[in-house]
Amino acid sequence: MGSGVAGLSAAIEASKHCSVLVVTKDKIDENNTVYAQGGIAVVLSAGDTIVKHIKDTLDAGQGLCDKAAVKTVVSEGPKRVHELIEWGAAFDKEDDRLIFTQEGGHSFPRIIRAQGDSTGREVEHALIRLVKEYKNITVLEHTFATDLITRDGICHGAIVWHAKKGTTLIWAKRTILATGGCGQVYRETTNPDVATGDGLAMAYRAGAVLQDMEFVQFHPTTLYIAGAVRFLITETVRGEGGILRNKRGERFMPRYHQQAELAPRDVVSQSILKEMQKTDHTNVYIDVRHIPRERLYTRFPKIKEICDSFGIDIAKDLIPVRPSAHYMIGGIKTDQFSRTTVRQLYACGEAACTGMHGANRLGSNSLLEGLVTGYTAGKDACESIQKSVRKLVPYTIRESMGLSKISWLDLNDIRNSLKSLMWRDAGIERDERHLLEAEEMIEMWGSYVMDKEFSNPTGWELQNMILVSSLIVSSALKRKESRGVHHRTDYPETDNIRWKKHITWVL
Repeated sequence: MGSGVAGLSAAIEASKHCSVLVVTKDKIDENNTVYAQGGIAVVLSAGDTIVKHIKDTLDAGQGLCDKAAVKTVVSEGPKRVHELIEWGAAFDKEDDRLIFTQEGGHSFPRIIRAQGDSTGREVEHALIRLVKEYKNITVLEHTFATDLITRDGICHGAIVWHAKKGTTLIWAKRTILATGGCGQVYRETTNPDVATGDGLAMAYRAGAVLQDMEFVQFHPTTLYIAGAVRFLITETVRGEGGILRNKRGERFMPRYHQQAELAPRDVVSQSILKEMQKTDHTNVYIDVRHIPRERLYTRFPKIKEICDSFGIDIAKDLIPVRPSAHYMIGGIKTDQFSRTTVRQLYACGEAACTGMHGANRLGSNSLLEGLVTGYTAGKDACESIQKSVRKLVPYTIRESMGLSKISWLDLNDIRNSLKSLMWRDAGIERDERHLLEAEEMIEMWGSYVMDKEFSNPTGWELQNMILVSSLIVSSALKRKESRGVHHRTDYPETDNIRWKKHITWVL
């Protein structure tokens, strides 16, 4: 389930010996991967080493990374990227050599990109082309997965819904969740509409362990124009020399961190928020006017195009930006084989919590993790099927009608209220009073939404968003310290004695 970099990587690897069905709730290329401007962090350049990349990842994770998971992803990354290039993915080159750029938290230029700021789209379309060539991979688009089919702690497939075909039971020997994150639970987000945390909610209801749900990463810089869709201004803009300025035109990042604009994302996001509060302004600005025009237009064609549409010439004008919810670091707990705690159920990509990112994801590590964990999930799922003697035997499912009938509810109003509440009370800065307020409000909305039986994705998505939001808020309330992307103003220090550990949830 899911058709981003992790889902398609899993499908391709599993299809070598098994038949594969890919289920995606929208069209195959509508997912977070396609919108990923940033590149892939991978050790391919002279002078860079696996050890350096591992250290940078561990430093960003602030004590909560799984070192074995980090080593596996970083070490396997070059193989998977070479494979991707063989499949036709074209990354930016100069004199027939890959171009490497540097982002915040990285000690070395190791980020490869495609078409300047369209890396995700290039990766996704390369994978889609390959998927279409495999006769034993079937793709169901515009198909919403409502729940997993489980019995005795074993997953046997999923229940899905299509507008024309209705509800269908899909029986599977192995099920892989690659459903992405949950950025849509926040009002300000870089995520597309499909990112409503459906896989996280399904896994939780099926009895899988979820971990690190308090760690939601906020991207420091998204284009901020009132009324416009939030558009990501990739971190590489700062890597190329972009300077952050407040409304008075002052450069402020050197006051907050020695790496200034190249500080880790959590530091930059929190610093921008402080400047907005100090100057009583809705945003700050990125200044790239000192970078040669030709280089700007060549490196960031998509950003240029979007800014042009709002009358902003990036070579002459400041770009208004502010932070937005970007990436779910936590998720469905998995082991080194991408297995969840529910038998025959796997998770990979942003939906999974592999331990790779700890308390703060290092920039451009997500596409890398998606490639590696997707490959791992597909490989292990396929191999375990070949070793198993157990046959796939569908069983009778009785429909339960215990849910309440739908009373009059304005689902869009509840959804918008939830998103505003999460942004206000469980956003970049958190404290006990606001988190308790959020917990109370979410519980109230849940009391008249969660027991209703809906017949379309609008209601199902809202139920999933309420469940995921509840887990985020409860986790944030429980972790009484500040670490990585989790910043408690009432507990501003990192507490390694009591909180250098993970928070897990299971139904």
